[in-house]
Formats: sequence, C-alpha cells, structure tokens
Amino acid sequence: MRLGSIISEALRNIGSGTAHAVIMFLAVLLAGTLLGGYEAASVIGLEREATTRITAFADTTTIMGAAIDGSVCDRLPDAANGPSMAGAMRVGDQLTPASTPGKDIASYQITPGMIDMLTANDSTGRTDADASGIWVSSDVARDFGLAVGGPFDTNHGTATVAGVFDWPNDGRDTRFVYAILVPVSATDGTFTECWAKQWPASDQTETLLYSTVVASDGQNPAGVMAVNKGFDSHYDAQSGYLNRMTRWTPFAALAVGLLLGIVAVRRRRLEYAGALHSGQTKGAQLLGITLETLIWGGSASAASASLLIAYCARMSQSDPAAVLVAALRTPVALFAGVMVASVLSGLTIRESQLFRFFKNR
Repeated sequence: MRLGSIISEALRNIGSGTAHAVIMFLAVLLAGTLLGGYEAASVIGLEREATTRITAFADTTTIMGAAIDGSVCDRLPDAANGPSMAGAMRVGDQLTPASTPGKDIASYQITPGMIDMLTANDSTGRTDADASGIWVSSDVARDFGLAVGGPFDTNHGTATVAGVFDWPNDGRDTRFVYAILVPVSATDGTFTECWAKQWPASDQTETLLYSTVVASDGQNPAGVMAVNKGFDSHYDAQSGYLNRMTRWTPFAALAVGLLLGIVAVRRRRLEYAGALHSGQTKGAQLLGITLETLIWGGSASAASASLLIAYCARMSQSDPAAVLVAALRTPVALFAGVMVASVLSGLTIRESQLFRFFKNR
C-alpha cells in the first residue's frame, strides 16, 4: 500500500469510530492528567513547605555568646558557598516614646546586612539598606501611627522612620516583634550576635559564623542556634524531594500506557488478522496502527500536558518550570507506553490466527 492510502485509511478509522479513538483519547487524557497532577501537587507541596520555612527564618542561624566583628559578619555572603545574607546586632538603649512616657520599647543596633535580611522579599531577593533612620516593627508602627519618612519622638530625641518591617510571631526569635532597630556602621565596635540566612542549608555556615568571633568568654563559649526553633532542625529539602512517594508516578504511567496500548490493539485483532488475510502487508498494518495511536495518544498527551502547564503556572510559588519538568514526565511516559505496546501488540497478530479469533469473538 502507498503511504497516502495508509494515512487515508487511518484517518477514516479515526473518523468512523472503528479505532475507538474518543474512548482511548479520554483514557489517556484522564490517566495522564491525574497521575501528572498528583506528581505536580506533591512537588508544589514540598515547594510551599520550603517557602514557609524561608519566610519564617527557619533557614537562619545565629551565633551568640561572644564579641562579633560586624564587618566580617556583613561580608559572609561574599564567601564561597556562603549565606545569601548576613548581619550583626546588639542590644541598644530602652527608648521611651514622647507620647507614652511610661512605656519603654526595646531597641537594637543593627548593621546594614541585617536590614537587608529583615526586608528581603524571598530567599534570594534583597532591598537597599536604608540606614538614614530607624526601623520599626509593624506592631510599633501601628500603635504609634508611624509611617516611612515620618518622625518618631523619644527620650533620645526625634528620629526619622526609614522603614517598617514585619516580624510575625511564628516561632522565630520574638525580640523583634515589638522593637526599634537602629542602623549603625558595621565597624562601630563589636556586636553580640551574627545572623546568617542560607538556603539550602550548608554545614559550612556554622564554620563561617565562628569566623566572625573576636573574643569569647571561656565560661560561656560562643554557640550557634536557629533563629526559629519552631521548625524541625533536621529538615532536608533535597532528601524530601528525592524520597517523595510520587517519584514513581512515571513508572505507573508507563504501566497504564502499556495496558491501554495492548487493549487498543487486541480489541481489533480480528479486524487486523482479516486485513492480513485480504492481502495487507504487515508493514502497512503496523504503520496504520502507529498513525492511529499517534493521533489519539499524542493529542491526549498534549492536552494533558497543557492542563499540567496551566496548573503549575497557577499554583507554583517560586519555580513553575521545575515543577512542570517533574510533572511532564508522567504524560510522556504514558504516551511512550501506549505507542510501544500498540506496535508490539500489532506484531503478535498473524494471518493464521484469523479463524481462531473468529471462533472466539
């Protein structure tokens, strides 16, 4: 048979319903979307868990109990494989607002690196550190009606509010929940703590934090601890991703694809055996099977991939492309299984089986 005739026959089989293309299309679409969506939802769940930890400063550690060199602390992000952000702090004077003489507010002196950390929008984003005035927590700003650029009168004089930062009570260090932060130069004496924010976590971070120590009290040596102790300190994002239960979905999809491919051909084995008896060559028959499967299997897989793309783009918070790559393996494996099983099943059909198929129909 000529190629044009084979293609024409395949299209007629699709259009007339002989190939049961609609049923097979829906089966592939449903299996690919459900299994791929399950994988995407699992990866997005892990992604959100990581984002929650980063937002809550669970990826941040601090060293305390020693004199800290603020300039060394602020330069930690410049080290190879160092943290993305770092900054130093120390306790400042208690400040009394002029409007509430009987109410003191804790203040802390911080380096520019700490401002970057407090105002970061995500795990890698940074904002310019505005050290022209004080920084107040959102709770302080709300209680005293403060706004960026406005004055704040205290017993230490009038200060300009350079910024307002959020510090929710989600398990992190609570000292900044209701506090005033006063930017100072990183070279202005020593500090009591150095914070380092790094994702993913690295064992090198602790070593780098110890490099900021200028002097340590022998009775109370410097120690490193998490800024947010409300999260599991043994959390391993990479291990969680590699060991997720849905990592097997491509193999499950492949098995489903093989089953669908076998069913699609075996339900028409009498027709195929009869065609061989009528003079159709085996090569022409296999090509026809391949074309028909490619039409309903390929279009269903493409539709499934489109739905997964839309889902990942809508639901992923940080890296839709990475989630999509993981999810698309499922419809690809399903399509591969359908194609391989259809062709191999077609190879098993012979003209000599015609009468047996006819008797068992």
